[in-house]
Amino acid sequence: MKARRNKKQVPSFRKLLKTSKVKLENKLKNKQFKQQSTLKKYRKEQRKLRQAVKDAVSKKPIPLEDPKKKRPGKRIEREEEEEEEALPLDMMDEDDLQLMKDLGQRASFLTRDLSSSEPVHARKRKHERVIDKYEKIPRTLQTAPEKELIHLLPIKDKSGIIPRTREKPVIDSNQDEEDQEEMEPEEEIIEEPIKELTLEEHLIERKKKLQEKKMRIAALASAILSDPESNIRKETQKLREFEEGLVSQYKFYLENLEQIVKDWKQRKLKKSNVVSLKAYKGLAEVAVKSLCELLVALPHFNFHNNIIVLIVPLMNDMSKLISEMCCEAVKKLFKQDKLGQASLGVIKVISGFVKGRNYEVRPEMLKTFLCLRIKEVEVKKDTEDINKQKKFMTFKEKRKTLSRMQRKWKKAEEKLERELREAEASESTEKKLKLHTETLNIVFVTYFRILKKAQRSPLLPAVLEGLAKFAHLINVEFFDDLLVVLHSLIESGDLSYQESLHCVQTAFHVLSGQGDVLNIDPMKFYTHLYKTLFKLHAGATNEGVEIVLQCLDVMLTKRRKQVSQQRALAFIKRLCTLALHVLPNSSIGILATNRILMHTFPKTDLLFDNESQGSGVFLPELDEPEYCNAQNTALWELHALRRHYHPIVQRFAAHLIAGAPSEGSEALKPELSRRSPAELFEAYSMAAMTFNPPVESSNSKRKDKVLQGDSFLSEEISQLIKRHCSEVATQSPVDFTKYLETSVRLPTEAKLEVSDQRRMPPSGLD
Repeated sequence: MKARRNKKQVPSFRKLLKTSKVKLENKLKNKQFKQQSTLKKYRKEQRKLRQAVKDAVSKKPIPLEDPKKKRPGKRIEREEEEEEEALPLDMMDEDDLQLMKDLGQRASFLTRDLSSSEPVHARKRKHERVIDKYEKIPRTLQTAPEKELIHLLPIKDKSGIIPRTREKPVIDSNQDEEDQEEMEPEEEIIEEPIKELTLEEHLIERKKKLQEKKMRIAALASAILSDPESNIRKETQKLREFEEGLVSQYKFYLENLEQIVKDWKQRKLKKSNVVSLKAYKGLAEVAVKSLCELLVALPHFNFHNNIIVLIVPLMNDMSKLISEMCCEAVKKLFKQDKLGQASLGVIKVISGFVKGRNYEVRPEMLKTFLCLRIKEVEVKKDTEDINKQKKFMTFKEKRKTLSRMQRKWKKAEEKLERELREAEASESTEKKLKLHTETLNIVFVTYFRILKKAQRSPLLPAVLEGLAKFAHLINVEFFDDLLVVLHSLIESGDLSYQESLHCVQTAFHVLSGQGDVLNIDPMKFYTHLYKTLFKLHAGATNEGVEIVLQCLDVMLTKRRKQVSQQRALAFIKRLCTLALHVLPNSSIGILATNRILMHTFPKTDLLFDNESQGSGVFLPELDEPEYCNAQNTALWELHALRRHYHPIVQRFAAHLIAGAPSEGSEALKPELSRRSPAELFEAYSMAAMTFNPPVESSNSKRKDKVLQGDSFLSEEISQLIKRHCSEVATQSPVDFTKYLETSVRLPTEAKLEVSDQRRMPPSGLD
């Protein structure tokens, strides 16, 4: 007979995982439920036992006393009234009276053993309650005051165990009180001297105190085990109470600071007029400084948004000190905020405040946007490229490469990895990207509103500077409209030279980012910069050279594939001419830019040749760089700059004349060649009225002979002066006609000789 096969299918690994997980959860729940139920039962029994003990102590059985015995106080009067209301003894028979006395003395209904009288269904009960056991204990009738008994060792005989007791001797309480009253004055008078303990006694006392502490700890621990809810030492509750107190006091402190600032802004003086307006201002400055420090130091703490709401309006305050203090605090917050959560809150409040004031605010408010840390965002890449998630294997790949058991383990491992990734608490790139995107959207909305509605506002330079910094992050959809607006601003003529440079810089930042894919020719911006370069000079516009250097880097160096050779030659020639009439730091930056352009466009070396290339003549006054024929000129300005008073300008000029070599005697030092033009402009700036490098002091040698005034005159003049000074003064008038006659006679004679020579015929024609 064939063995019967087991038709029950073996559960799959997935089913085993599910069932094991469910079983474990059910077992854990059942275990917790059982523990809770047993703990509840134990607590209930303990509570009932304590209540029973309290009732037994407080409610003592009242003895049956002689009704004729006198009782003290009101109780005696009340019982006397009850006796009067009761049936008089004269009306009762002697037999009935004797029977009642016997019953009162015996009281067998109280002294009987209740434990022997079991109920009918006693066997059916599994557990008897503690209170029932206590109630079954026999009561004894107390006709006299209860006496304390001392239990002795029992005696055993034939009948059984016989307990033995002895009465405890009673001490008269009145006598004790008198003794205490007598001893009290003695205790007041006599003072026990402090005992000097030896080292051994100190050790014994220490052990005794330690033992007392241990007993105290044991008692507290047992109390906690018996009733944890009421007896535990709750550290969490203490911490919560401390935190609640700290937050409430911090809130009260912030409210006080806010009230101080409001009182100062509204110019409210106290009724007593003791505190002056200057004192209010000083107190308000201290309050604002405290708020600024809290804004920077505690961006994660409570009420941070309330502090932002207080600080942002003060950025536009009339007081320059308070406004600068608040703006610097916001800049610090932007610079140290890595995630972007706090920066987003500040940007929202600033944008709403600027819109509410109809764009009539200080430009410093918008200049704080330049300190935002949004350089890490790469708009060219998608979000998936920035944060590539791990790609898990598909079912087909698993089936091809892994066995059945390996697939099961791989599936469980991937599930665990997904759960760990979800539970990861670190700052994710997606969250940072989302916050930065929202922040930039608000910033650009503010900028575009000002460009559209307030083009003549003093906020325009700050807007253009901000657009120049964040232009590569603008959405491609706005590029065409933005370039049109920028060009219209330049052509309007309402902008200053620095503002027009910001427009050019913004346009090329837009085109250098995502604008590479657009087919836009920015020739009009090249032309505008080329024709306005000579507006720079050694005066007030010298600071604009830094923006020009940044524009040239974006326009020529980074867009070298879109720049023609004619355009590059024209800019190099005009920059060398510009270097002649600006300050030394500007000349150094311009020459460093020319060095980079010569390396970027190698064919520009024809500017060092005297021969012309092609047809045409160089037209320096033409404003079109493509048609000025710059290939037919030479960089003669470098020879003039080679004799410049600044040694670094001399060094750069000699380097460019040699063809800007990277090696050899004419090569630049690393501290000059590795710096950008903007860095060199800042390094050699003369804003602090200092010369870099410092001028060496020269020791002038003393001359032995000192030239006097007479030594500079000729001998004839000096003799004439001496003769006139030695003559005696006469009153005859001075006659200068004789000198005039001789001076006039000589040129007339010369003219006559010339005329005679013209009249004479030439020799050889007679």
